Amino acid sequence: MSLLKSTLLASAAGFAAVAGAQAADLPVKKAAPIEYVRVCTAYGAGFFYIPGTDTCIRLSGRARLEAGYQTPYSRQSGNGGDTTGYGTRLRINVDARTQTGYGTLRAFLRLETGSRTGGAYAGGTSGTQQRIGQAFPGLGVDQFGRAQQYVNTDKAFVQFAGFTAGRASSFFDFYAHDFEMGGATAGSDLASTNLLAYTATLGNGFSATISAEDPTFRRSPIFSPTVNAAGVTVNGAVANFGLTVSPVPVVIGVNAAGFPTRFSNIDAIERNRMPDFVGALRYDAAWGSAQISAAVHEINVGNVANGNGSGTFATVGGVTAATAATGSNVSIPHTSSEYGYAVQGGLKINMPFIAPGDTLYLQGAYGVGAQLYTGYSSYSGSYAQSAATIQGQKFSQYFSDATINPFTGQLSLSESFTVSGAYLHYWAPEWRSAFFGSYGEQSFSAGARAGQGDAFSLVNGSTNTFGSNAVGAPGTRFYNLSQALRDTYQFVGGASIIWSPVKDLDIGVEGFYTQIGVKNGRVIDNDKDPTAYSAARIAAINAGGFVRTATSDGVSQVRIRVQRDF
Repeated sequence: MSLLKSTLLASAAGFAAVAGAQAADLPVKKAAPIEYVRVCTAYGAGFFYIPGTDTCIRLSGRARLEAGYQTPYSRQSGNGGDTTGYGTRLRINVDARTQTGYGTLRAFLRLETGSRTGGAYAGGTSGTQQRIGQAFPGLGVDQFGRAQQYVNTDKAFVQFAGFTAGRASSFFDFYAHDFEMGGATAGSDLASTNLLAYTATLGNGFSATISAEDPTFRRSPIFSPTVNAAGVTVNGAVANFGLTVSPVPVVIGVNAAGFPTRFSNIDAIERNRMPDFVGALRYDAAWGSAQISAAVHEINVGNVANGNGSGTFATVGGVTAATAATGSNVSIPHTSSEYGYAVQGGLKINMPFIAPGDTLYLQGAYGVGAQLYTGYSSYSGSYAQSAATIQGQKFSQYFSDATINPFTGQLSLSESFTVSGAYLHYWAPEWRSAFFGSYGEQSFSAGARAGQGDAFSLVNGSTNTFGSNAVGAPGTRFYNLSQALRDTYQFVGGASIIWSPVKDLDIGVEGFYTQIGVKNGRVIDNDKDPTAYSAARIAAINAGGFVRTATSDGVSQVRIRVQRDF
């Protein structure tokens, strides 16, 4: 028995030894080394290396709540009755950089989403917040348009060897409402556009940039006096004015005595053919910055809709509609493109001798046929030719880049200028205030308004219907009081107080006042006399009837903001 036990134990030990030897011959799978995220110090705080690459990345973002109140001047129906609005915003930034033999290769992305409600303030649906591509209405969220959800690709650009390509801030801009919540002052502020630019570093703080930029975001409407109430046809189809076509009447036929007899229409919606060309010369130093910039903007429209005329004048020079058709045609040439332009100068001065962080901005701009480059319509927004953002507004300003001469079919450009200033002061490290103001004017040539007045006197009474865009017949009382194409001015003044109890947390309130007015004469008060632009009232006004008038209008607004950046 003892011999058997010894034999079995020896056999087990032998098998174990053999098995161990075979196991030692098998390949052993080692655990992969752990690659820890490394901090990247080459581009400042917050960057780290993407594991396995030599690319540094920084993630940041923002959360914001805003609420606003605008003083009411009337109890309008619909959305116009809202005096308060609320909005929230979410922002995510991604900044990726890689060092190459040609310098830094950078890609920057910014996504913004938001939810906003209200009519007067609406959490950002007016002023500089309401730009093409920056506010997508959330259809179905509220069928009455009082609530919006939007998603915005605010930034998406690549920078390499001096080039910038993608969606970025316009290189024309300088101050760009840096110290304001509402962006109410008159001044250029195109936060995002599509562009291709090259920046050359000249040394000693100087740099120069040339940029080809998307013109869509700088287009103001060409003035059109007509509306679709009467179903005017263009090219055989009912014109959907302001959406697909924007007709401007032009004389297309005359009688033997030379009096106009027939008219047609030019579609005045601008086309995209050439990019806007922007150039900027900038200087940066310890004391601050200075910049001079210029831009060229092409303005072009469509052709005459119907060479035989879309309508006839009722009575012109004693000629009735029955005999008007016997008149000869007038050769209206194609409306030639015009090039608007703008120039701007800006100065930023750091003022630590008053308090650390104190900064002063001064800026001025002048434009011809380039209103959005001067930023005259910053508060109202100008993708409609007569924007009305003041509740119970007495009259509307016109932000058209140009008008079309009804007798030659050619463009006449408007002029505008703005000056603005802003000062940021730190009362203490956690308390700061901004003080800001601006003044601007826009004007149209006397011939431009008179020409549209002549067109009104010829076309009025035919199939066209003129609403509040009516100019009126020159020499009449209504012409002297109508609001269309009047030279106007705008003044803005405001201030804010912001508390930052901890780093990157802002809790603040801002208030500002905006006043608009006509430079000469008076205009019909739309709020107190809303029927003045009807055909019957126009006749009564010309006969000396009573009408309410005004020379200016104003509004105050207050905003509060809670914002956390990280």
